[in-house]
Amino acid sequence: MHRLAHSGGSAALLQWLAARLGGWTGVVDAEGPAGPELAVRGAAELSARGVRSAVLHGERSVALLFALDGSRALAAVLDLPHHPGASSLLADAVAPLALVLRAEEAERREERAELAESRAREAVLHLLMNGRLSTAHQIAEALCPSLPEPMRMYVVECRDGQRGEVARLCEELTDGRAWIVRCPVYVRHLIVLVPGDLAATAAEHDPLAEALVAVARDCTVGASAELRLREAPAAYRQAFHALAVARGRGGRHARFGPGPELELAAHAAGTGWAEALLTPLHTYVPRRPQDPGAQELRATAHAWLNFGAHATRLLKIHRNTLATRLRLIESVLGVDLERLPEQAALSLALRLTPGGPGGGAPGRAGGPADLDGVLRHPDLVAWARAQLAPLTGREAPPGARETVAAWLRHDAHLVLAAAALGISVPGTRKRLTRIEALLERSLLRSPSARHDLWLAHRAEELAGSAA
Repeated sequence: MHRLAHSGGSAALLQWLAARLGGWTGVVDAEGPAGPELAVRGAAELSARGVRSAVLHGERSVALLFALDGSRALAAVLDLPHHPGASSLLADAVAPLALVLRAEEAERREERAELAESRAREAVLHLLMNGRLSTAHQIAEALCPSLPEPMRMYVVECRDGQRGEVARLCEELTDGRAWIVRCPVYVRHLIVLVPGDLAATAAEHDPLAEALVAVARDCTVGASAELRLREAPAAYRQAFHALAVARGRGGRHARFGPGPELELAAHAAGTGWAEALLTPLHTYVPRRPQDPGAQELRATAHAWLNFGAHATRLLKIHRNTLATRLRLIESVLGVDLERLPEQAALSLALRLTPGGPGGGAPGRAGGPADLDGVLRHPDLVAWARAQLAPLTGREAPPGARETVAAWLRHDAHLVLAAAALGISVPGTRKRLTRIEALLERSLLRSPSARHDLWLAHRAEELAGSAA
């Protein structure tokens, strides 16, 4: 019986007892009617009388009951005449059965606690990505450790089923100071926020990433620059782009490549435009209490622009709910989210207002009223040229600029871009994969740099026409 309890748990032990006694055997609860009527009635009698064992006779059967704990009892319902050693066998089974039941309950409680902590950590990440720093800090303080400030964000790609082991390694390598979250979108990814003083300063040397890939040999690591917590969305994009580069490197880790951030380049000219564009969304009031409000719609738009159809995993909603919300966002803002230019404009506006209405730092008064006006700003033109320069540089593969231009012109659809280029879809995909390494940005997997590339192309185009 002890062997069965250790190898198969309570189910295996009860099944063996039933086969040995030739009748029904199970655990019954006086407070919950589950099992044969005679056994349930016997459990109620056992509990009411406060005794440890009881025998209850029916017309053609007998119920033998032995108390386990609380109101639960081990019961066997056997046909008459029953097995002569049934009482002794059941009495001997009480101790191992009670022990294994307690162990199973403890395991279930531990699983629920782990799930609750995992969901709470996801919530903290979600709050950071939506600029809700105060609430994120409050939840993080209860879970430990505190959110690091400043921090460097790592995205670690593991084998299937390896995330728990890699999370433990990350905790050991950072002395428990890293904030570790299982990515709610990609089941093979871990998101790790590391205090700035633990991360390397030189791009070519990252002791944490090197130690991690040395211990977990199937892992790939992408790291962001050192940023403030309020810049968590930018840090995640940087780490994700670095991960795309790391997949093609022998060392299996990479730091985000140099280059100005779009939000910083566009801040001076674009904050006022972004606030005006998003005003209908920020002031939206749902018709019914159960409908999504402005903050939920904003979070939905942000998640969809970053992850596409995978946003359902991040938002914990059904795909039909996501589609309904996107149609509502289109209606409120008067945009067509099937078009890449309008996706890029909305993405930039959301990034320039990270905390929602009034959440961005104030831009210059009297700024441009439209996106083209924002993109004509000298800071944006300089940013665009820096982004696109690798496409025509010495290391650029043949046709890199034309491939990206065709892909963007056709709303980042591979099939349409391949037709325009006159090559196969796999051929177009291979070209874009090589360009990912050249730009040090992810293009084919979300979050993709397609929005930034479209904005860069448009800014360069406007600068060329003005010249």
